[in-house]
Amino acid sequence: MTRIRYTKSVSTLLKGADALLVIASADRFADGTFLEMLPEELMRLSLDLASDTEPGDLGQAAGSLTQSEPRKLAIGVLPNTLSRHNSPTRADSIRRVVSQSRTGTKGSHAILVMLDDPEHYLAAACAISRALSLFDGRGGKKPAEPKLTVMACGPDDEPLTASKALQATAEYQRLAARLVDIPPTDLDPKSFHAEAWRMTRGLEGVTRRAIVGDKLLEQNLGGIHGVGRCAVNPPRLLVLTYTPKRRTKRHIALVGKGITFDTGGLSLKISGGMVGMKTDMGGAAAVLGAFCSLAQGGCRHKVSALLCLAENAIGPAAFKLDDILKFHSGLTVEINNTDAEGRLVLGDGVSYAARNLKADTVLDIATLTGAQLIATGRLHAAAVTNDEDLEDLLVATGKAVGDLVHPLPYAPEFYKQEFKSVVADMRNSVADRMNAQSSCAAQFVGWHLEGTGAKWGHLDIAGPATVGQRGSGFGVALLTETVRAL
Repeated sequence: MTRIRYTKSVSTLLKGADALLVIASADRFADGTFLEMLPEELMRLSLDLASDTEPGDLGQAAGSLTQSEPRKLAIGVLPNTLSRHNSPTRADSIRRVVSQSRTGTKGSHAILVMLDDPEHYLAAACAISRALSLFDGRGGKKPAEPKLTVMACGPDDEPLTASKALQATAEYQRLAARLVDIPPTDLDPKSFHAEAWRMTRGLEGVTRRAIVGDKLLEQNLGGIHGVGRCAVNPPRLLVLTYTPKRRTKRHIALVGKGITFDTGGLSLKISGGMVGMKTDMGGAAAVLGAFCSLAQGGCRHKVSALLCLAENAIGPAAFKLDDILKFHSGLTVEINNTDAEGRLVLGDGVSYAARNLKADTVLDIATLTGAQLIATGRLHAAAVTNDEDLEDLLVATGKAVGDLVHPLPYAPEFYKQEFKSVVADMRNSVADRMNAQSSCAAQFVGWHLEGTGAKWGHLDIAGPATVGQRGSGFGVALLTETVRAL
């Protein structure tokens, strides 16, 4: 578990460091003038390494031993050019070179990162944090806690200040990623509940409420209850609200899918499809991290976080194919696939946010469909929204913070037919799996907001919620900065 701190001083950056990583674009290294802030040997070695290192499309790291302190030097050369659907911050390339160099994994390390724009600092800090996972389940003697000091400079080579809000967002992103990495027996709905209460303890202006087990039915939350009712630990809806002392009239709700483990239910996942399903609560983790970041770092709006927590388990009380569940919206759903459970808990969550909490804007986030990876890949979340301005904001914010977003079609008239039921208001899984599955899944969630007048945005993060086999914390920075911009 690497401890990260930030500085504006080169002497502080290098003091006691065992290794230094210098990150810059290929053009910046070719110019080389920024390296004059470093001791002469480090400057010379950096230039030598950079002259032999091609960044390629994604960035490349190279390293060498020195004859002074720090003992190790590495460089991360970032590509000069980027496509229009990438982030101008080069966030993913920064993450890649930090991982390649193994910076921050042992001892005391330092990173000097040169940015094209001071506004890129948040994305760079989150990229560095994303490369340094917190969870470690290995046994044996634990090494001393690694330390990492980060310094960023703008295009004029002047040091940048890491604001408290920036540091909070980067750290809560790591904490969200840690939750995703925890084994499912250790992070069931009950223990996730405890983690949420622990993370929000002491935050000013925050109220907390939990609706647990059969109490869900008393609140007409039949979707969440149905999915999780047979698990050892009962399902629950956690409702957290932050009210600043001086606030606007806006009330924004963040709703996260928190399936702590997904067996598929009676529509059982097979052929290894169940492996990795501890990550199916990545949306709830992102919501919790963003909420804490907003409450700690300050926000002018009232913000609520709704964590829809359940384990999709198998047992005598499991919800069944052909069951009909009644939702908070008043709509009924015939179950034709128990492995399409995320939309069930979200349907209740978004309706509660709009109808009970009176939120004017509802953003939900979920590891919802495998089809998202086919549509937008491993690094771009898929966005579906009923408001074009909100769609544009999500895309622009994603580029600004490095949590990339690409829009999918919003066309309810094309997708509602996929859920036709002869005995209920809808089914929960599509009839035609070739008809824009991710948009259809989003449409199911949005259907439960009809009549509320709420602006709604949906983010499917099935791919971006993990990098390799580790949680990424994707969505924390995206939600935090989107809410601040609304």
